[in-house]
Amino acid sequence: MGALPGALEDLGHDTTTVLPRYRHTQIPGLSGVDGTAVAKRTGRLRQAGRDRDVTWHILTISPRRHVVFVDVPEYFDRGGLYTERGVDYPDNAARFDMLAVAALEYARAEIPDCDVVHAHDWQGSLALARLATETRWGTLHRAGRVLTIHNLFYQGVFPRETVPALGLPWDVFRMDIGEFWSQFNFLKAGINTADFVTTVSPTYAEETLTPAMGVGLDGVLRSRGDRYVGILNGIDTSVWNPETDPYLTSHFSLDDLSGKAACKRELLAECGLPQGDDAMERPLVGLVSRLVAQKGLEQIQKAGRDLVSLDAGFIFLGEGDAKYEDALRRLAAAHPSRVAARIGFNERLAHLVEAGADIFLMPSEFEPCGLNQMYSLRYGTVPIVRAVGGLHDTIQPYTARAQYANGFKFRDGSADALVRITQQAIRLYHNPAAWRKLMQNGMTADHSWRASALEYGKVYRRARAVGSARGAA
Repeated sequence: MGALPGALEDLGHDTTTVLPRYRHTQIPGLSGVDGTAVAKRTGRLRQAGRDRDVTWHILTISPRRHVVFVDVPEYFDRGGLYTERGVDYPDNAARFDMLAVAALEYARAEIPDCDVVHAHDWQGSLALARLATETRWGTLHRAGRVLTIHNLFYQGVFPRETVPALGLPWDVFRMDIGEFWSQFNFLKAGINTADFVTTVSPTYAEETLTPAMGVGLDGVLRSRGDRYVGILNGIDTSVWNPETDPYLTSHFSLDDLSGKAACKRELLAECGLPQGDDAMERPLVGLVSRLVAQKGLEQIQKAGRDLVSLDAGFIFLGEGDAKYEDALRRLAAAHPSRVAARIGFNERLAHLVEAGADIFLMPSEFEPCGLNQMYSLRYGTVPIVRAVGGLHDTIQPYTARAQYANGFKFRDGSADALVRITQQAIRLYHNPAAWRKLMQNGMTADHSWRASALEYGKVYRRARAVGSARGAA
């Protein structure tokens, strides 16, 4: 939602993005970020049985693009987004219902000619469910309704008592809307009340239609037929650009890769690894990830000793489950000249890993789209991925005859398969001509948002037609 609205604007669309004002959100013009003017609108909304004060901070990016921050401190001024110390906030249902109600109220009052309401994940789903079951939103009932699923695993499932507690009509608690094994499922309600549903890659769309990957909603998604569409995410190429990246002290391009070597040396130094000729000649394997099972950390943990026995260096950056954090720390302590583990998230170091590593590791168990493999391609860092979701859609595997190969891909989710594919990549690294071809294919590919925005435009036009027909009925 940072880059897509800009790409849509370039295609002639007007967009308004509505977000919660979390505690750490910096709003230009309010937070001293810059001098951008921010308008303010205040009001009271009836939600979850109470009248609540709401402030909408309206940031104008351009005449065609606005961002609105919903400011309700009792809901969003907290230490975490959804959890604190690993525990879900008990009022998450009410918090994100407030986001839905505030977004709809803003659109009703300020954008009466709105063509499309586009909600994301379970957190935005009640905007569509309320539009479908309530009459208080004026001309918005004529708007097309689109839902994007970023990760089907997270669905927003709450007790049935949530329905009256939020003041929702019991109509939403039908099996064909949001009832889910006697509980209320926000995401299911969004899927069933959307005119069109999208997800973030074509392969993930296919995977979620199966019982193995549908997380209990595969039948609901299959029922949407051709109104369920996979559109691959793009990346913000103005932020992820090795020629201009402000986080890098050395820049590079395909025509001049000397800066990449400088980034590698800086990355080794930053992580406390040797920077001599031997270290520079060995491939450096990087990982930037949430350290959770979904991202393949179980396989990395099992394969750890075999991986570090290969002729390569390894840098791991991320945070997540304590058992994986501890496993990486132990691996680094046992092999201090080959392995570094940085626990936590550091934006500058994440960019430096993408720029300075030779190989990027992404062995996810499932991956709706994935962005890091596309960042890696842009920085000439060759990805190793598992053939799932968006990883399968973006990486063409190396073979001796693969003219358009840009990385390495494996299907078997075992630790042995991960070691074998990493070993294959390390061997090829020592063939400079073949390796440069992989880098070239990755660095010259277009992974910007423009192609994705064109596909969203097609969905919007179809959804608007459905909404117009609904309004005329």
